[in-house]
Amino acid sequence: MAAWDLSVTVEDLGPDAPPVTISVTSDLHTGGVIVKLVEKTQIKRDWSDHALWWDQKQRWLLRTAWTLDKYGIHADARLVFMPQHKPLKLGLPNGTTVRLRACFSNPVFQTVMGICRMFNIRHPEELSLLRPVEEKKKKKDKDLMEEIYDLTEVPLSSGTLIPFLSRPCLYNGMPAHFADSENMEAIYKMLSITQPPPAPEVISKQYRPASVVDKAHINGRWLDSSRCLMQQSIQENDRLWLRFKYYSFYDIDPKYDMVRLTQIYEQARWAILLEDVDCTEEEMMLFGALQYHISKVSQSEPQTLSSSAAMDDLESALQSLEVKMEGESSSATELLENMTAPELNDYLKIFRPKRLTLKGYKQYWFKFQDTSISYFKSKEESIGEPIQQINLRGCEVAPDVNVAAQKFLIRLLIPAPEGMNELYLRCENEQQYAEWMAGCRLASKGKTLADSSFQSEIQSIRSFLAMQKTNSGSSAAASDESINTHSLVSPRYHKKYKPKQLTPRILDAYQNVAQLSLTDALMRFLQIWQALPDFGLSYVVVRFKGSRKDEVLGIAPNRLIRIDLGVGDVVKTWRYNNMKQWNVNWDIRQMAIEFEGNVNIAFSCVTADCKIVHEFIGGYIFMSTRSHEKGDTLNEELFHKLTGGHEAL
Repeated sequence: MAAWDLSVTVEDLGPDAPPVTISVTSDLHTGGVIVKLVEKTQIKRDWSDHALWWDQKQRWLLRTAWTLDKYGIHADARLVFMPQHKPLKLGLPNGTTVRLRACFSNPVFQTVMGICRMFNIRHPEELSLLRPVEEKKKKKDKDLMEEIYDLTEVPLSSGTLIPFLSRPCLYNGMPAHFADSENMEAIYKMLSITQPPPAPEVISKQYRPASVVDKAHINGRWLDSSRCLMQQSIQENDRLWLRFKYYSFYDIDPKYDMVRLTQIYEQARWAILLEDVDCTEEEMMLFGALQYHISKVSQSEPQTLSSSAAMDDLESALQSLEVKMEGESSSATELLENMTAPELNDYLKIFRPKRLTLKGYKQYWFKFQDTSISYFKSKEESIGEPIQQINLRGCEVAPDVNVAAQKFLIRLLIPAPEGMNELYLRCENEQQYAEWMAGCRLASKGKTLADSSFQSEIQSIRSFLAMQKTNSGSSAAASDESINTHSLVSPRYHKKYKPKQLTPRILDAYQNVAQLSLTDALMRFLQIWQALPDFGLSYVVVRFKGSRKDEVLGIAPNRLIRIDLGVGDVVKTWRYNNMKQWNVNWDIRQMAIEFEGNVNIAFSCVTADCKIVHEFIGGYIFMSTRSHEKGDTLNEELFHKLTGGHEAL
């Protein structure tokens, strides 16, 4: 074969160095090209991380056995020889920035796996990278250099080499590479201990979305998980954000997940402080009290999570034995329980919005049996046919509670072929609300009142209600504590109340959480956040097929919602478990989804690429496939099949 000259830019020679020209033939494999380059540069160093990047085609030549002919490379190809791992500035959920070496050649999904392995964050599939929101810099801010924690010396393993351990090996409660020096230990502390409450001026300086459309713009910034950083024009030392993208947090174990738990809490806290997710004033006071408590306890509690491997093994062996014993004994007890299946009977009030808006709530006799609610005109008529029977399996259940005003509402969204039907149940008191709410939550997951978790569900609802009670008089004892309340609530309340007006209210709520340990307080904060009606919604502005106006699509862990921008109301809800298939027409960038009952929808995306929406839906379906039976191995192939689109094929 005829030899020809190939010019390759070698990054290590500097930006101004001319390309290195080598003589090659078309049947030379890329590994041979690399050998010739290294010989010609005569630099003695470890070249194992280097690879060839083909600039025109925006692709890495990672298959070293492939020939130039197979890749289709000719003399006009612009090739760059450079490291696959490069420094990157990463903004974390807790507001700090780290500089680390990330993989620029693997798909972003694997790059995130490598970063999470370094930080000791399990379940990296829940996180991803996005381009940051540009901050407006004032002149006087130029002098304030932000602190960047340097982790570039930590070796980053490739995403495929070392499998994720469900329970990583820790030394003094931290991964080995953080136990090397005091400086590294300090960085691990920063990752695993909550940050102190931010100053009010820091909160008010941050970008706050003013509308659903503003919230939608942030979701256009997610990177494509199927493509590498280089293919998405990310350069060395660029800044990206690491965030939890999928609000489906699987198997949080505080013993092994301290960094993960802390970072989820920080992301939740900032979502509340910047009003990304709406909550009531009462809930905001409780969030403020929990932040105050968490900040106080994390400064005083020792953070070493050191535990011996032998004790862990013993604990997990006992746990599996317990599960086994429960499984064996349950069949007999279940038979007994099912003979006398429990049910709830009581008078409740019902209200259907939009249909009979003016009539308000009407009282009926309700019967809760298995996973269904039936209601009758009165107790006496409950022997006959009900007015309506509602099956709650697969429904949405949300609380609407104000303890001070004695308002106990259960909001139900019932699946229907054309979307979701909404109705409210009004309970008279706490006990009734706790029982019916617990029943609804279990029924939505397909469990009956006979389920063993029914009583514990009631208990957790009651303890949540107890937190919202105000203790008149008890706050006086704590009011002498110094507390900057404007650091604990969103800017809306900075305008509405002076700090001295907020202090008694937050300390009042604090009385109900002051006994919680740090882990319990963090978990409670996340539980209340997850119970908010808008929790876990990622918005995208779309144009539905046949419509002339833009609307908003909300993507949640288990459903899609359609929001009318004019009114701001939810018009339709579609659940993933009713979805038969979804397709993307990549030529016209349009998504088409088919649901059961011959329901078809199609839309094009306005504020984000349709690949981002496709990835969100596929990602959430992937999250729902995780289970303990399948073990903790991450099925990367399935993730790419569900999210990759035409690139996966």
